[in-house]
Amino acid sequence: MEFAGVIVAGGAGQRAGSGPAKQWRKLAGKPVLRWSVEAFIAAGAADIIIVAPAGQSDQVDQALAGLSGWRIVDGGVTRALSVQAGLAKLGDQAGDMAVLVHDAARPFVTSRHIDALVAALADADGALPCLAVADTLKRQTEAGLKTTAREGLWRAQTPQAFRLATLRAAYAAWPGDAGEPTDDAAVVERAGGRVVKIDGDPRLMKLTYPEDFEMAERLTTLATTTRIGQGFDAHRFGPGDAVMLCGVKIAHDQGLVGHSDADAGLHALTDALLGAIGAGDIGDHFPPSDPQWKGADSGVFLRHAAALVAARGGAIVNVDVTLICEAPKIKPHREAMRARIAELLGLPMERVSVKATTTEQMGFTGRQEGLAAQAVASVQYPA
Repeated sequence: MEFAGVIVAGGAGQRAGSGPAKQWRKLAGKPVLRWSVEAFIAAGAADIIIVAPAGQSDQVDQALAGLSGWRIVDGGVTRALSVQAGLAKLGDQAGDMAVLVHDAARPFVTSRHIDALVAALADADGALPCLAVADTLKRQTEAGLKTTAREGLWRAQTPQAFRLATLRAAYAAWPGDAGEPTDDAAVVERAGGRVVKIDGDPRLMKLTYPEDFEMAERLTTLATTTRIGQGFDAHRFGPGDAVMLCGVKIAHDQGLVGHSDADAGLHALTDALLGAIGAGDIGDHFPPSDPQWKGADSGVFLRHAAALVAARGGAIVNVDVTLICEAPKIKPHREAMRARIAELLGLPMERVSVKATTTEQMGFTGRQEGLAAQAVASVQYPA
């Protein structure tokens, strides 16, 4: 069944402590919102609507740089109004299409969760993941704490799945005096719909308090596998007065010969990322025989590789580039190179390394016939 996602990222996250709203905070090096969007992309969502606070589209663009298949809409003053804004943004898509409403603050959703929810809609009006209440429950009363029976109680999680027309109709029928619904399943239940549960997952935890982020960071190291890719590229010198290296133009008494801008540093790094995901090499994706890439900015190639990593559910951990040349001198430009690569990949600069070395005047680089670059990249994937 075709499905769309509505990811609610409109909260201020005041209980999460100081700093940015929780959907923009970094978790294992990438924004919390990005985790869910990458999962929905990997699961094959036909459309993804991001519901964000008004005026924060720049934060969404930064958090999701390199990803495609998503759109943004301003949220409302309540979660229910934000969800309805997301449903409206889906427009006139087929009413029997499945829509999954998800809280951005639950970053560890996977394709497995999504597939199970969509399948559960075959004989239900709604489906959600639930966890049994394991702890003894207590209610505060004027007389002190009183034990409350936990039998038959479940902890509701997201994503929650419905047919688009069903959820829209249920929200339209929600009584104005009924207060705010705490989740979307409650809206469909009140409208008479049949809602079923699938097995919940402790990893679908909601990031609410500062300690939740500490726990989530620990989980990211336990629930991932790391892949390493390497790349190498070389270009000969030719006529010109500047070279492009790692996205930075450097004045020089020669240029570099190549079909694109001949940026050996970015070419090597692009191949390293492609290697980490087993996606061939730069020539497979941007053939030098194709005239559209003549003189092209190699940043386009690197962003493409990063987008492929994200589309396959991966996250770039760090990258390391070594430039091999007698000239030009790299050190005066190294920080600018790091900054440009960090910008292209959406990484903090501390995860980007650029180094330079010579071959002690040996070989083609030693004779200054050209220069070379090698790169290594590490990528994390869900285990």
